[in-house]
Amino acid sequence: MKIDKILNEIDEQGDAHVGSSAETPIREDAFELSDIEKVALINKDVKHIMETLGLDLTDDSLKGTPQRVAKMFVNEIFAGLNPERKPIASTFENKYKYGEMLVEKNITVYSTCEHHLLPIVGKAHVAYISKGRVIGLSKMNRIVDYFAKRPQVQERMTMQIVQELQKALGTPDVACVVDAKHLCVNSRGIRDIDSSTVTSEFGGAFKEQSVKREFLDYIKLDTTF
Repeated sequence: MKIDKILNEIDEQGDAHVGSSAETPIREDAFELSDIEKVALINKDVKHIMETLGLDLTDDSLKGTPQRVAKMFVNEIFAGLNPERKPIASTFENKYKYGEMLVEKNITVYSTCEHHLLPIVGKAHVAYISKGRVIGLSKMNRIVDYFAKRPQVQERMTMQIVQELQKALGTPDVACVVDAKHLCVNSRGIRDIDSSTVTSEFGGAFKEQSVKREFLDYIKLDTTF
């Protein structure tokens, strides 16, 4: 049967870190429902899952969980699926003619693995070299957060961050390194609590070994206050 074939393919994939493309796979009708409608539907689905697991939803501790989870999915951890929440990446003329690398390091990443819907937690380090435009520092954090707040594959997220900054700044000279723990590895399956995943994307000048090395040296600096 077709369903058996699909289930076998999923089992064979297992924990393989498979990604489809640099774009998050979203259906064309993804935004026909309002956020309120989505919360209502997800509420019912979460309730069904919990009841299937045998939980007593009349218990005071559990009865509000479906609604809390639904609101969290739509308004928080998957909020980056909605293009209306995309941060406005305002840029400014580089009037002070700063021509060296700018690095924003240790940006906190909270994302969700799209294969098991478990957390991805880590740090992103982003850099660019101005070609005449600069971007507010907080915008770099917001761009990282926007692409993190959706079901993700870390490789795709790293590429999306770089591509968005390249577009905003009008330069290919952008780089990003992400170092994160995946709870689908740390808390289930192999349960390796010490391992982390590192991904990188280097554009333009950052493909040159000397520039890449400078960036990697910067993110090693111990910044304490």
